[in-house]
Amino acid sequence: MSQAPTVSVRPLEYADEGRWRELFRGYRDFYRLEESEDVVSRVWGWLMDPTHECQGLVAEAEPGIVAIAHFRRFSRPSTGTVGIWLDDLFTDAEDRGRGAARALIQRLTEIAGAEGRSIVRWITAEDNQQAQLLYDKVATRTDWVTYDAAPARRAAPAGSADGR
Repeated sequence: MSQAPTVSVRPLEYADEGRWRELFRGYRDFYRLEESEDVVSRVWGWLMDPTHECQGLVAEAEPGIVAIAHFRRFSRPSTGTVGIWLDDLFTDAEDRGRGAARALIQRLTEIAGAEGRSIVRWITAEDNQQAQLLYDKVATRTDWVTYDAAPARRAAPAGSADGR
């Protein structure tokens, strides 16, 4: 009987940039987001800025980094607590099923426990059935429905061509 591959999780490091960029581009492609190296570079900058709220983890298994996760703390006024929000989780298609996503979620629950946080929360696309098979095993599906509203357009300054 073969042993399950070993997956280890650690914080994202500067030396991970090349592989992280590959995986983050894969994540963005999976969700059909427009290609944008500006976005990729901006998010990398956030992750490397120790004062920014967004942090990153990587999951490693032979032959190297196979998955990434981005997370941040968030206030929960309804409960007077702070939780951890898992923004992005992505495993290389060739490495799915090896336990990387499970290990990343487990590490986030460990961080939450160590920090006294109230919850680890995330969303996924309704059609992401493969991921939901795992999520249904490691977390509780909620009844919440998510909405997005576009920001109001900013008014042009008085005297400008648009603000007449």
